[in-house]
Formats: sequence, structure tokens, C-alpha cells
Amino acid sequence: MRTRLLPLLIVLLAAVLLALGIPLAVSVAGAQQQKVVVDRIDDTARFAALAQYVTDSPTTSRSADTDERLQTLSRELTSYYDVYGIRAGVFYRTDTPMAHAPAQWFLPQEGELRDAFEEALLSRRSHDPQQVWPWQRGRLVVASPVIRDGDVVAVVVTDSPTGMMRSRILHGWLTIVAGESAAMLLAVGAALRLTGWVLRPVRVLDATTHDIATGRLKSRVAAAGGPPELRRLARSFNEMADNVEDVLEQQRAFVADASHQLRNPLSALLLRIELLALELPEDNEEIASVRTEGKRLASVLDDLLDLALAEHAEADLGIVDIGALTADRVASWTPVADAAGVRLVGDCPPVTAWADPVALSSALDAVIDNALKFTPDGELVEVRVASEGGTSTIVVSDLGPGLTDDELARVGDRFWRSAHHQNIKGSGLGLSICRALLAAGGGSIDYGHHEPHGLTVTVTVPRTAPVPATAS
Repeated sequence: MRTRLLPLLIVLLAAVLLALGIPLAVSVAGAQQQKVVVDRIDDTARFAALAQYVTDSPTTSRSADTDERLQTLSRELTSYYDVYGIRAGVFYRTDTPMAHAPAQWFLPQEGELRDAFEEALLSRRSHDPQQVWPWQRGRLVVASPVIRDGDVVAVVVTDSPTGMMRSRILHGWLTIVAGESAAMLLAVGAALRLTGWVLRPVRVLDATTHDIATGRLKSRVAAAGGPPELRRLARSFNEMADNVEDVLEQQRAFVADASHQLRNPLSALLLRIELLALELPEDNEEIASVRTEGKRLASVLDDLLDLALAEHAEADLGIVDIGALTADRVASWTPVADAAGVRLVGDCPPVTAWADPVALSSALDAVIDNALKFTPDGELVEVRVASEGGTSTIVVSDLGPGLTDDELARVGDRFWRSAHHQNIKGSGLGLSICRALLAAGGGSIDYGHHEPHGLTVTVTVPRTAPVPATAS
């Protein structure tokens, strides 16, 4: 969830910073250019003041005073160009230069300079020039009219390079980028802390839910940390888990007590049936049928009690050589297999796993017993032990009739038996007990088809100790 929430927050933060940074960058560029334009306007106003007294037409004879003022204006323009590198000139209405620097610079017939000159002839200072961006190599043109007695007699034009201005704009932009980058890093750090604070209770709740789903019913969530809503959810979850555990405990206790209490009257009933059978012929079918059903009921009660104990007992986990344990169970069941005419073979290399040896032995007994029941005379039951990654497996394969896909989905359910196997002895609880025994130690059992026919049962146990359930 964090990998989905964090990019969303980062994108939103980046959008906010861009929405603030882009107008700020434009404002910085405009302020830098406006500063240059104001300076140029001041310069053109000063040159216009000097040129007011040098307004004679180039065809008119000049006096000594006029020549001196013209020389002063020329020196000022030349000095201005030499110091700042800005081309500047005063031009009569006829485009003829009154004074200009450098000497080879004249008004072009078209372009930005000509437009500014024509506008100044209308007694208006030229409009603010178009914005110059750092990646452009344009020039900045400013023109001001020289007015005498209300008439425009000449125009002052400056043509400025923009290199320094673009450098200042770029420097301002880099400052903005650095500031926004720092702000973005701070925002990302805050987003990480925020998402961690919000999602930490969710992760704990998810882990605890998984623990309970896998049989560790004592796991609980610490109702501390995170938003108030999630803390309230954690408390509600703990209350629900307590109620579920109480209900399951009551159910186990009822099954165990009922099984235990029913065994005594059932034993007495079976005894009375045996006494009654002594007074009847030995081949009486009704007595034989009653005796068989009574024994079957006793077997079901025993299995119910075993199931209740298996679901309630705590696993005594440790490192177990399941290869040796499986070989021992195969050896124990070999006489039974021989009596049934079934070949039972085992491939049991030394493999360690983390399991309860008593529970695992009981589970293997149930699986091997089930395989021997359904394997015809002369066929093979094979038991193989292997390990891969973090798990070890015990695979029991038989060559019996097998199960359909629909039946595989139900195998292991309590009291369920295939319609084709109703005449075979059993209560339908053996594999349920096996699953409960394995789940207590973090193991599992799976079922599949075996080629060319039959059933494959895979018992899986972890090779490492399960992580203890934590409440925070």
C-alpha cells in the first residue's frame, strides 16, 4: 500500500511546487528585465537632455557652442559604449545621426530598432520590449524622443546586449530550483514519515490477521500508534479475535466433552450387545450388523476426541530429521502393507525441518493408512522426502482409484468421504486430524492427481522456526 500511496503524494507535492515555482521564475525574469529597461530609460533621458541643445539640422551651419555641445554628447555616447558595450545614438527625424557610438552603427531600415525609432517619433517612449529568456540571444532596444518646444526633433536609441541580464535570470532560476529541490526533499521525507505513521498499524493488522488465519489465535494487535481511527480499528479487531477464540474454544470443549461422555454409555451398550449375542445363533446377521455399527460409532467418537485435542494442543516445535522420522513410519506400516498385499517403499534421505515430531508422526500415520486403504492388492505406495528452499516435503503417492477434480476440492473436509469409497472402513476425520496437527506447527497438506492413476498427498513443513507473533 505504501508503494501506491507514496508516489501519489510525491506527484501532488511536485505539482504544487511547480505551480508555485513556474510563476516565481517568470516573475524573476520579468523583474530582471524591468530593472535593465528602467536603467536604459534613465540613460536615454540623460542623453535626450544633452541632445536638446544640439538640435540643428545637419544642413544648418553650427555655432561654436553647438559644436561643443555636440562634442560633449559624442564623448558621452562613446564613453557609454566603451564602458558598458551598449550601442547608443541620437538620430534626427531623417535618420541622420546627430551622434552615435560606435561610429559604424546606423539605424536599420526595418526590425526592432526601426520600430522603436518610429514609435519615439510619435512622442512616445517605446513600449516594454518582449521578454528575453536565458536561452535566447536577443538584444534590448529602448528609444526616447528628444523634445524641444513641444516637437520631437530627434530620437535617442540604445541597443543593449542581454548576456549579463540572462545570466542573472539563470542564476535566479537556479536558486529557485535549489530551493524547490530542498523543499521537495523535505516534502518527500515528511511524506515518508506520514505514510509510515498511517500505514504502520495497517501492516501490523495485516500480519496479525495472517497469523490468526494460519492458526496462531493468540496473536493480537497493539492499539497504539497511528491515526485514532486505526487505533479504534485495532481495538475492535482484538475484541473480535477474543470472541472468535472463545467461540472456537467452546466448540472444541463441547466436542471433547461430548465425545468423552458418549464413550461410557456406548461401551456399556456394546457390552450388552455382546451379552445378547451369546443367547443368539452365531450367524445372526442383525447382531453382526449392530455390532459393526456400534464399533463404527466408537471409532467416530475416538476420532472426534482426537480432532478436538489436535486443534487445541500447542505444538512442541524443534529441529527434526524428517527423513529418519518418515523412514521409521514406513517401517512401522510395512507389516500392514504386506498383509494387504501392497508394496510400501520409501525414499527418505536425511532432511531437517522445524516440526513437532509427535504431531508429524501422527499426520504421516493418517496419510499412509489412508493410502494403504485405497490401494489395490499388488500395487505400490511410495513415500518420498525432499527439501527445496525454505520448506521440506513428504510426498505419499498411491496407485489407487484416485479422486476427481471436484472431489479433490473437498478432500480433508470433516466427515467427507467419496461416494465411491463408502464401503471402506473409516470416519472421514483422519485427514482433518492430519491437517489440524500440521497447522499447529506451521505445516500444510495438499492433494493432487498421481499418474497414471491414484492420489498424491504432499505434507509440507518449514525448515526454519516460525516468527513469533508480535503485538506491535
